[in-house]
Amino acid sequence: MKKLFVLFSLILLISSALFAQVRSGSSAWVSTKTAELKSGTGFFASAVGNLEMGTEVRVLSVNGNWAEVQSLENTSQRGWTASSNLSTRRIVASGTGASASEIALAGKGFSQEVEDSYKTQGNLNFDDVDITEANTVSKEELYAFVVEGRLNTGE
Repeated sequence: MKKLFVLFSLILLISSALFAQVRSGSSAWVSTKTAELKSGTGFFASAVGNLEMGTEVRVLSVNGNWAEVQSLENTSQRGWTASSNLSTRRIVASGTGASASEIALAGKGFSQEVEDSYKTQGNLNFDDVDITEANTVSKEELYAFVVEGRLNTGE
């Protein structure tokens, strides 16, 4: 039982360090290839701009899973983005020889050691993931689906 408690505590400590929350008044960095800025909180809020990976922002406020941010490089770029698009750790977007996807994963705690661990678990096939990621749906089609199905729009 004591070993289980120690293991649980260690996992909690590591995960809290990897997934530190953005806070109002703090700096953060865009950890995705691009982060869409929106006029409000909600998936269907209108887009007001985009920020590129590695852009440093000031977090103006936080509302649930959304953060209102302003680019430090271009203060006219201001809006709401999903907190999951941000990292409290500096993201370097160029000069590493790594792809944008690899940099984004590393910013979220996915490292070479984690990848090696997955590889030792057997022959992994990501073909279905690639097929799924290739599917696209416009926001208009998605919104129509949500409305027709009487689903919560999250706004």
